[in-house]
Amino acid sequence: MSKPRIGVFIVDDSAVVRQALTARLAGSGEIDVIGAASDPIFAWERMNKIWPDVVVLDLEMPRMDGITFLKKIMATRPTPVVICSTMTTRGAETTMDALAAGAVSVIPKPTTGLKQFIQDEGGDIVSAVRAAAASNVRGAVRQPVAVGAPSAPAGALATTTDRIVAIGTSTGGTQALEVVLTALRVTCPGIVIVQHMPEKFTAAFSARLNGLCDVEVTEAVDGDRVVTGRALVAPGGRHMELRRDGAQYRVRVFDGPLVNRHRPSVDVLFRSVAKAAGRNALGIIMTGMGDDGARGLLEMRHAGAHTVAQDEATSLVYGMPHEAVLLGAADREAPLSAIPEVIHKHG
Repeated sequence: MSKPRIGVFIVDDSAVVRQALTARLAGSGEIDVIGAASDPIFAWERMNKIWPDVVVLDLEMPRMDGITFLKKIMATRPTPVVICSTMTTRGAETTMDALAAGAVSVIPKPTTGLKQFIQDEGGDIVSAVRAAAASNVRGAVRQPVAVGAPSAPAGALATTTDRIVAIGTSTGGTQALEVVLTALRVTCPGIVIVQHMPEKFTAAFSARLNGLCDVEVTEAVDGDRVVTGRALVAPGGRHMELRRDGAQYRVRVFDGPLVNRHRPSVDVLFRSVAKAAGRNALGIIMTGMGDDGARGLLEMRHAGAHTVAQDEATSLVYGMPHEAVLLGAADREAPLSAIPEVIHKHG
């Protein structure tokens, strides 16, 4: 029995982009572009006649902006949405708003050479649509910002910690990390995070979370200490490793080749945590497409670390956690809502 084809609707005010995206997606052999529109008003009329599996959406458009249209889709008929917009490069904060509003992923496009960009980067766009089609936008946990338990008295962060938490995630991870980190108290162990995200976005992502959380959330800089009550997010476009420095842990942020098609890579982080922290570590792999992190989590488990995979019911994309489970890398699976307590118990 043949696999059902993915029905995609494109919303972009550029005719060149609509034509190039249509040609590239239709040429994949598994996607049907069932319609395209120059603005959300036209799109809404046509989508209500034949509803797509995935919407590819620009953010800057006439009559209604992409964020407003995205919110309308998610409120009316939740559907996987891939953002493909130059705003994702110029306005990282707008990108964060789109992800918080329910977009599955973002593809940044340049301000010039759009047709060539779509031809050159078409594989990534097809992969993003494929991941979106497999996502669980209706069933995955999407809850308002959690109110954390009472915080410890204000004061300086601890200067050292024996316990380490390493988190790896991809598609759907921005929302999942918000759920987890906003529920943590400042007494939680130090946290190191790889979230697959393009360069320049991780700074805005970290800043947004820092404004919502009791714990300190920041984009990692080479040599940063990992301390109680702080979460370090690997910068987009660079790998991050954990290193032991006497009684302290520090991160190494560095350039390097893609690993599992990613930089930063979850496997790179997890393998370093296995070596540097061993049984003092907790490894958590969450929603995402592909298998990055599964082998690294297995190395953590072999080193004595406690390892957890987000369960299928609450994962937007049950790809990375599933690969870890199949490999025997996870001690247990847990719903997203249980992960904050798992982290606090580890401390």
